[in-house]
Amino acid sequence: MTKVVISGTGVFTPPNSISNHELVEAFNTYVRNYNAQHAGAIAKGEMEPLQESSAEFIHKASGIEARYVMNKTGILDPEVMTPMLRERSNEEPSILAEMAVDAAHKALARANKTPADVDAVLVACSNLERPYPAIAVEVQDLLGIEGFGFDMNVACSSATFGIQTAYDMLRSGSVDCVLIVDPEICSGHLNFRDRDSHFIFGDVCTAIVLEREETCTAKGAWEILGTRLMTKFSNNIRNNFGFLNRTAPEGIGAKDKLFVQEGRKVFREVVPMVSDLILAHMADEGLDPKDLKRMWLHQANKGMNDFIGRKVLGRDPLPGEQPNILNEYANTSSAGSIIAFSQHSEDLKAGDLGLICSFGAGYSAGNVLVRKRA
Repeated sequence: MTKVVISGTGVFTPPNSISNHELVEAFNTYVRNYNAQHAGAIAKGEMEPLQESSAEFIHKASGIEARYVMNKTGILDPEVMTPMLRERSNEEPSILAEMAVDAAHKALARANKTPADVDAVLVACSNLERPYPAIAVEVQDLLGIEGFGFDMNVACSSATFGIQTAYDMLRSGSVDCVLIVDPEICSGHLNFRDRDSHFIFGDVCTAIVLEREETCTAKGAWEILGTRLMTKFSNNIRNNFGFLNRTAPEGIGAKDKLFVQEGRKVFREVVPMVSDLILAHMADEGLDPKDLKRMWLHQANKGMNDFIGRKVLGRDPLPGEQPNILNEYANTSSAGSIIAFSQHSEDLKAGDLGLICSFGAGYSAGNVLVRKRA
């Protein structure tokens, strides 16, 4: 059976960062303005006042301290509270493709590959800025790659689902090298006026190069030992924005046309689901969780990851065993586990065992078991 390796990764990080304190200052200004505007109705009991937030609340609830964004001024303007990104002409690269190309160049350089070596491009992310033409085909064109490309969306699990898709194509022999990119402008679907979720997401793009082992010349590549995916329908994380919205004008602008979730239900249901998936997958592969040197988990909530780590390892993870990039990047949807892998894998030794795992809306979850090559 053909062996497949991850030979390179790359991360595009936006130039703008927003701290919790900055975000809270804008949010609380909006809350005070809203409550003042509706003071009469609030006093009569006809409306509930909005509650202010705090940087301490955000960090305690999520482990997040800051996030990178493609536009900062619009988000921090209490009268706007959304990123302001200009509409580009059809002759210009789209913003997702532009992010993807940056990350792709970094991943290709680490893999000792050029665009001429790549046979397929997958764009795997939560939010695509248009239905067609595919962003992947645009990225393919901008990089000068022959072959084919397509988009796929499995929300926060898109990257690991993309890895299995590429892994299967490589093992079948239909391609020799695949580039996966995960451009995420999560700030675009986030309701910055919602106290329970306005702090969750940030923007980023990651890239991953997969190839057959015999073509790999990069040092420190990772052999993929096995992958496993699962989905289970749930409404607890949802976004109802889509092309049919205009056919029902009464729903335009409603809260459910942005990211919405039942956070406590998600925590209670996803943690055991993901833990059981990891343990069952490792058992089927004949691997012992005690041998895991590192877990690069989906970066949604530090508390969730801590629970999963304890369930899988049977103890509290030691510092460094389960890297956390939430403090700097926040939740970046499909890209989070890949950022953690890209930034916290080079120190491991040949033969070390690791796990890339993502999970999110759907519900969906994906595992990639990897071992570092010499």
